[in-house]
Amino acid sequence: MNPAQPSAFQRYRRFIFGGLGLSLAWIVFLLVPRAPFADAPAMAAVVTLMAIWWIFEVVPIAVTSILPIVLFPLLGIMKVEATTALYGKSTIFLFLGGFILALGLQVSNVHKRMALRIVSLVGSKPTRLVLGFMVATAFMSMWISNTATVMVMLPIALSILEQAKSSGVDEKPMRNFGLSVMLGIAYSADMGGMATLIGTAPNMAFRTLLTQIFPDAPDPGFVPWMMMGLPLAIVFVFLGWLLLTRLIFPVRVGNLLGGQDIIRDNLRALGGMRRDEVMAISVFGLAALLWMTGGDIEFGESFTFLGWRGRLGLQEVNDAVVAVGAACLLFMVPSGDRPGEPLMRWDMALKVPWGILLLFGGGFAIAGGFSASGLSSLVGQTFAEFAVDSPVILVILICFVLTFLTEITSNTATTNLILPILANAGVALNIDPRILMIPATLSASCAFMMPVASPTQAIVFGSGYVKIRQMIFAGIWFNLLGIILVTAVFLLLANVVWGIDLGVMPDWAK
Repeated sequence: MNPAQPSAFQRYRRFIFGGLGLSLAWIVFLLVPRAPFADAPAMAAVVTLMAIWWIFEVVPIAVTSILPIVLFPLLGIMKVEATTALYGKSTIFLFLGGFILALGLQVSNVHKRMALRIVSLVGSKPTRLVLGFMVATAFMSMWISNTATVMVMLPIALSILEQAKSSGVDEKPMRNFGLSVMLGIAYSADMGGMATLIGTAPNMAFRTLLTQIFPDAPDPGFVPWMMMGLPLAIVFVFLGWLLLTRLIFPVRVGNLLGGQDIIRDNLRALGGMRRDEVMAISVFGLAALLWMTGGDIEFGESFTFLGWRGRLGLQEVNDAVVAVGAACLLFMVPSGDRPGEPLMRWDMALKVPWGILLLFGGGFAIAGGFSASGLSSLVGQTFAEFAVDSPVILVILICFVLTFLTEITSNTATTNLILPILANAGVALNIDPRILMIPATLSASCAFMMPVASPTQAIVFGSGYVKIRQMIFAGIWFNLLGIILVTAVFLLLANVVWGIDLGVMPDWAK
């Protein structure tokens, strides 16, 4: 057989897994009891079909995400108007505005300047260079997409590695240095994304699904999330750096001649700070400030900082309004580099990941269908029968399962599918649903073993510096570290940040 030709399995895999999804959906439909919820079997079948099609990408993930618009009305689960309304929730526009703002940083090239500045501060010692790359990558991925961050960092890292090769570094120390740099970039992009609500898609999905399923739940705004996510990311990056450079691939190389010269040359090529960069970072900074100061912030029981919404009587102005308003500004501010044009053109905005927005909509539709069909109650009751008594053990189990599950599945699709189930399981277990939902959300970003687990890992794997067995070897250590850190940070900060009591169900969840 010609090696260039796909195998029979590759040619027919979509039909095979498409048929598998339909077959399993039919079996689930027959097995789920119709009493007392008549629509529960149909909803369970739809979830099964979407899960299989999402996992094996029978059709593009975004296409699977819009199946509820077709299937819910056909099966009598929800009316089409109610279903399509879930794809236009205000949170979708929060994400749209955030994506456009992040794109503004990219088209103005300010993200590359920030990355080079951070790396330039650490000196020429190889272990410090690895830390510099990891810190810069993590910081940028807090605000722009993890994939775009890695694409910026990779050429800089490759230049430094080429310089190290030409400077006569021995083969094994050179190999370990290259592996540490490359894996450090890939892993820290996912770590940094955990720090903010807009850092990665699962975080955004958690916020929307929580407020959709429990309308009276406290909004997990930017400040509360960062109070947990930022310490987690900082500790994760630092311990990950030590793990990579001291234990997994020990870096024993002296000062790297020419490393800082390459960084300085890149900075020099950028020239002075341009008007477009200043305007892009100013608009983004304004949006971030408004996001963080909109709601009231409590500092213990003695002092509360009143947000601008309360001060100005603008309670209806939510984060989506800020995001879309700031995004619109980018289309109005004139560009300094392109006279007569705005900073952001619509053809640039076409690079926004529109499929991710549809994926979020699919997750909201699943949550709505769970509630409308009664499947949420059925799942909760079933889960309660097999649950363990200790919430701590539940948190550890959830972290373990989500970490290794997302090695082979899309973390965004998985969280959209799993979070509604965990929300209803929390109610059935008579505990705060966030005890299950927050660790699951964070653990979805902790799959480090496989190139397919994350686009960042796929990009680094494609560089040729990392072999699959090396990524698996390092990744299993990082997976276990992620499970430990997510569990520990959540249990330490859950009550301080979120007011979560492990033994009490809040009134808004009843």
